[in-house]
Amino acid sequence: MSRLTNIPLADLYSLLQPITVAGHASSFHNWAQTFHCTPLTIFEPENAYHCQLILELARREKKVVRAAGVGHSPSDIACTNEFLLRTQKLNRLLSVDVEKRRVTVEAGITLNELHAHLARHDLAMMNVGSISDQTLGGVVTTATHGSGITYGVISTHVMSLTLLLADGTYVSCSRREHSDLFTASICGLGATGLIISVELEVEPAFRLKEVAESRPFDDVLDNLDEIAHSAEHVRLAWTPSADRVRVGMMNRTQEPKTIDGSWFWDTFMAFHVLQLILFIGRYVSAVTNFAGHFICWLGGPRSVKVDDSHRIFNLDCLFLQYTTEWAVPYTNAQDCLRDLHDWLHHEYQDPYGLRPHFPIEIRFSAPDDIWLSPSRGQETCWIGIVQFKPYGFSVPYRKLFAGFEDILLKNGGRPHWAKAHSLHRDALRELYPHFDDFVQVLEKVDPHGIFRNEYIQRHFFDIPIPARLFKLRQT
Repeated sequence: MSRLTNIPLADLYSLLQPITVAGHASSFHNWAQTFHCTPLTIFEPENAYHCQLILELARREKKVVRAAGVGHSPSDIACTNEFLLRTQKLNRLLSVDVEKRRVTVEAGITLNELHAHLARHDLAMMNVGSISDQTLGGVVTTATHGSGITYGVISTHVMSLTLLLADGTYVSCSRREHSDLFTASICGLGATGLIISVELEVEPAFRLKEVAESRPFDDVLDNLDEIAHSAEHVRLAWTPSADRVRVGMMNRTQEPKTIDGSWFWDTFMAFHVLQLILFIGRYVSAVTNFAGHFICWLGGPRSVKVDDSHRIFNLDCLFLQYTTEWAVPYTNAQDCLRDLHDWLHHEYQDPYGLRPHFPIEIRFSAPDDIWLSPSRGQETCWIGIVQFKPYGFSVPYRKLFAGFEDILLKNGGRPHWAKAHSLHRDALRELYPHFDDFVQVLEKVDPHGIFRNEYIQRHFFDIPIPARLFKLRQT
């Protein structure tokens, strides 16, 4: 630390110049192109020392530093008007312990990169969400989840972290060492410090067999508990306009991999034709309803796939999209889904009513003890809604998402931290018993708010920053 504080300001700028982004690349938008910012400076550090230099400059100039990975979060959680630290080059594999089933990596590694490293050691992540494009640091700090009623969010597989704190010091934390900082950081929204490395629990590589069946909504709802416990990993894809649910049941298997599908059905029909239908649906709402029936027809009544675990866990996100997702107590899941069904049925009866896209994704997770995890203290049902942007064009979504959020809140819902929501400090305090403990950790390790970007200021400190500050104009 003393060496850094002794660096003259001009020399500090010179040291940072090689990792400072210039020109057109000096702006940032998320993957869905729904939020955009033009930071004062964007840095792309290549090692931890570079990160220390960035924090030293931020302390001197009293600027916020926000870490951002690939920008897959469909909210403004990664945005700032001050210093943005991109983590793509902090993506190295640091160590592998096959016997203990542990791997240590830099936090900027993407899950796709991590899968490739693990495969070379015949290992795999225990559970994965719908995509693997995001960084491990982003996954951990937002308590991102996969599906499986006996599997916790991915943060529950973290054994230890190395953090770079706001004062430029390093700290290692785990459940045994600096446990409060650890519990705060494994769903810390990037506000406790910069995650340098993650030690992750993994398991021997495995294949998954997914059996997917199309079933009527009422049948699925009546048998929801049986379905949720019918396999190691269960996920549901509800298409409201067709009133059907695709039930995906995934179990570990030794069976050989199945052959990939055809380009005509999986790419031409399920991507290009579907996107055209959704585009027409921007102008003719009945066509949006047809799109739901079309995708159900393409899926057929039943399908079976076997492949490496992450390839089965992952799904094709198809198109740019608006999305939000909430977690409700599992005990409220049936009532919540019934409320959603009744609301959408009413909208379909109205010629000018809302027309949701598909699927409404429904997944499950086990309880955990992470302070800000949406699954803290309860088995959880995750419910996510999406509105696609065919060919990148905007579609109406705000009224739909507001109605969705109201129903989820009524049923005890907590928002997925990576996705946009409207809750502020008082509402979050009611949902999270350890909310104040989390804020106390922030005030202890970052008293000057170096890691508090606009998102953190808005939702945790009630600073009146507009929710649409970073919205792209066309959205």
